[in-house]
Formats: sequence, C-alpha cells, structure tokens
Amino acid sequence: MSDTHGKKSNSLFTAESIINLLGVVYAHVKMGDKGDLYLTEFGLMYSDLLDIENWYEREWFETHRIRLSGTSSVFRITTKEVGSRQLNLVVKNNRVGEDVPLNTHSLYEFINAEFNSPWEEFALTVELRDANFGTKDIVIDTQQPLAIYVPSEQLQLWQTGRSREKINKIYLKHPSINLDILRQYKMVYRWIDGLNIVEAFKEIGVTGQDLHRHLGPITAKGTRDLEARGFIMADMKPSHIIINEKHVKELYEKENGGSTPSQKKQIEFLESLVEEGHYSVVDYELLMRTQSHEEQVKYQRRHHYLDDQRDRFETATLPPFLVQSEIFGVPYVHGHVESTGGLLWVVGRNPHLFDYFLPERWRRTPCQTLSNNHEVYYTVTKDNIHIVWKTSRIGEEFQREKRGTHNQLPKEYGFNSPFEEFSIAHHLTSVGIPTIYVRAIYMTGSTKIEPVADSRHYSSHCEIHALDNQPILRENHDYIMIRGYYNGSDSWVASHEGRLCTPFDLERAARENILHLDECLRLLGVTRSRLKNVGYDGTLLELNDIIISIDPEGNIIKDNEHLPEARICNFELMYK
Repeated sequence: MSDTHGKKSNSLFTAESIINLLGVVYAHVKMGDKGDLYLTEFGLMYSDLLDIENWYEREWFETHRIRLSGTSSVFRITTKEVGSRQLNLVVKNNRVGEDVPLNTHSLYEFINAEFNSPWEEFALTVELRDANFGTKDIVIDTQQPLAIYVPSEQLQLWQTGRSREKINKIYLKHPSINLDILRQYKMVYRWIDGLNIVEAFKEIGVTGQDLHRHLGPITAKGTRDLEARGFIMADMKPSHIIINEKHVKELYEKENGGSTPSQKKQIEFLESLVEEGHYSVVDYELLMRTQSHEEQVKYQRRHHYLDDQRDRFETATLPPFLVQSEIFGVPYVHGHVESTGGLLWVVGRNPHLFDYFLPERWRRTPCQTLSNNHEVYYTVTKDNIHIVWKTSRIGEEFQREKRGTHNQLPKEYGFNSPFEEFSIAHHLTSVGIPTIYVRAIYMTGSTKIEPVADSRHYSSHCEIHALDNQPILRENHDYIMIRGYYNGSDSWVASHEGRLCTPFDLERAARENILHLDECLRLLGVTRSRLKNVGYDGTLLELNDIIISIDPEGNIIKDNEHLPEARICNFELMYK
C-alpha cells in the first residue's frame, strides 16, 4: 500500500477499488496477508500510516498497544513513523452477532438492541457527524472513522462469541453486506486527545457519591443532545463523553491566567464544557436512529427518489465508482455491487438512483408473486418504493406448447436479453406507445447452475463490455430486471404523495369484471396494431402482458383516444 518513500500508491486506487456500502464510500485494498482494508474518506488522508504493517504488525501492536477500559477489546495504538508522521488510533473488534451485556434498565428500554455491523456502525457515525437531521444548533463531535480491517484468517465459531441467529438477522436487514461470521472486523478510529468525563472528575479528586451526583446530569445532557440530533445510544455511559484537553486549558487561561483553579471552579468548568457542547461522543456499536428520525430518513429517501426518477435522463457528474454507458440506445449509470460481486445498470444518467436498486434495498423485502409460471414479484423496497422484479429468461428454450402458438419467431430469435427488452421499452415510449417504466438490470454475483439452452444472444452481445471489461451478458449469471410497479406517471406520483393508481393486467381486469373480456381482447388487438405501425411484431403478446390503471377515485385512466390506457409490461418475445 506504500511505496519506498512511505507515501500512498495511487495506482492501487482504481475505479473498481472505490465502493459504496450503506452510503459510505470506501477505497477497498487487498493487503499482503490477503486481508481486506476499507479506507473511508478520512482514512485516505493517512493511507500510508494505515497500512497494516505500520500499526497491526504483530510485534509492534503487542508492544505499543494500550488497553482501554470497557467490556470489549479496545486499544489505543500509535502508528509507526512514516515520512515524519505518526497517528494515534483507537482499534476495537466489532462485536456484531454477540450478546449485548446491557444493565437491567437499558435492557428493558432497548430489549431488541443488537451490536451494529461494521458497515452500519460507520454509516451511523458518519451520519451523526454530518448533522443533517434534528436541531441544527447542537453539534456532536465524534471520532473520525478511518478504516475497517478484516484479517484473512478465520476463527472457530466458538472463538467469535457470535450467534448464527443474530448474524442471520443482519443478513435479512442488509442482505448485500458481505459479512463473514468467522472473520474479525477491526474498527479503526482516530484518537481524540482528552479525557472521558469520569477520568476528568477523578483527576480533580471527585470520587464516590459526589462523582455519581455530577455524572448523572452530564450523561442526561449527552443523551438529550443525541436525541435532538435524531440518535439513541443504547448503552450511553458517562465514559462515552470525552472532554478535549485543549478546551480545559483555554478555560483555565481565560478564567485564572493559567493557574490551577479550585476544585469547585474546575467542576464548574467541566459542567459548563458539556452544557455548551464542547465535548465528543465515542463508542458507536449500539448507536441507532430514533423512531422519528428513522421515519424521516425513509420519507426523505422516497421523496428524493421520486424527484431523481422524474429527472433521470438529465446529465449529472458521476462519483468515481460509477460509469455512464449506453446499450442499444438506452443510457445507464453502471457500477459494481461490491457486497454480492454482481453488477448493476440503472436506467438514466442520474447517479443518485444507483443506491435505490442495490439488492439490499429490495431482494429480501416481503414480496407478492405476480405470475404462476415464472419468477415475477411485486415488493415495496426498504425506501418505500413500489417495484416489480423479474428474472430474465435469456438462454432458456422457448416452449411453444405453453403458448399454444405456431409462430416461428421465438424459435428464430429466442428470448430477448434484458438489455434488448429495456431497449424496446425505451424506444416504444419515445414513439408514444405506453409501457411500464424500466428501472434497472442486476447481474447476480453468484454462479448460475442451470445450463444455457440457447447461447445466440450471448454471442451477439460479446463485444459489449461492462466496466470490468467482460461482456455484459454472461452465461454463468442470472439477470434480474427491475421495473416500476405502475401506479401513475413519474411526474404524477411525485406531486401526489400517498395517492397512487392501481395496476391491473387485462387478464385480471376481465376476471374481476373491471373490463369485459371482449373489451380486453379489443385492447390487445389495438396494442398489436400500434406496435405493427412502428415496426414491431406483437403477435406473441397475451392479456397478462398488458396493464391498465385505476386512479385513486376508482376511474380507469384513459388515453387521448378515450380508450383505457394500455401499457405493455413484457418484452421478452417482441421483435422488430
């Protein structure tokens, strides 16, 4: 990670090494011991010092570490000197999956408290530092989160102290996070020069009942400040409040000309520092959002999503871990899904949309099947976004008898690739034929077991490459297409929060007497004619491939010809 002069080697930080996990951007570097180091934006400034050889080398670490008080393994360590620089660090093992040793009162109040995963801990710490929520005049300082180091060696389960049940809960909450139950996760923070409030009072001779009498109001003040910023610390202790020595010295000089004041005056100094917000909070393994803050985060993410989706084709500056690509006339924001090893293409040019379609946001949320013979599911994502996801049938052999057709086109062309489906939908929309909104294509990281029966499309796509310089279409991976659950146009939904249209495919509309079967068949015929007029063969469309929408007042949405607005939702067997 360092060159011979001890400076950061920029060649290691390629676009592929920059990743985004739960909203925090990291530079991911493989260490010489085959461990993984994840540097935050703060850590990148000290990448040479954070090379594990400069702080975690066994002899250096065991000789120079200072164990800090607490129930977990927390150490202060000074790095080796590199280029006339050193850095004081706090290093602790993340305790995700272990039992939480809370006292009786805290356990009753936070009965479901669990240790944050390393990625959750850093994400919440950064969010607290950013201070974008809650009372603006309260600023809570934290340690700088520098890095997460994951050594390569695996422990036995009994050595970790973790529960498989607790780890499974983390997977369900954030399924895209690559969390290994048998590996350690070392959290690396920058040391804050100062004393915790307990040490500060003991330094001036306050002990016993007097100490508890002073600590109670100070701890309560820290708790109130956190809540005002939208956070709770389930194990809030006075030792989590750090007084910076610089502030104490400044007050001494201001009030006493630098001389040591009386104990009473020193107590007043310490209490005033906390009251005026001149303190930092440490230890974030049980940090969580308040319920109102959590609801606000979800609301804001959905609100921003609707705005970003409406403006998805406007050009914007991309972060280094994303690239802009165009495939068959459709613009995409494209990037790695670090946690699963997959790839993601999000329709449009707006990089803000990328995070909303990462698999952790939708893959394991409760879903409803929309098809009896294929993988098509409706779900509401963790950001309260209504989507439909469907596994592409690219590479499968067309079963003519299931469609009851003698049409030769499927045999000649096979199932369209997801990129071809999206291209057709995009083009039809541009020529005035309504379709559902295509949102994203996800290539899974796991290897597909089923053999490919039809490889023609893989050959035709082989010259189109993803950002890893491999073809976009690969026989050993599944592809999942994500589309909007059509509940009104993007502009309509963005301006009518909470008032959504309801989609019905024509087969269901006939079954539930929303439309007569003859009317549904007529709409199917009209749609096929419109497709023919713009150069597409729609003879393989069926009633369940077309949807209509009912507005919040119960009326069928009509088109310019006063017919029910029929939107095409399946393009796998549509050809020019």
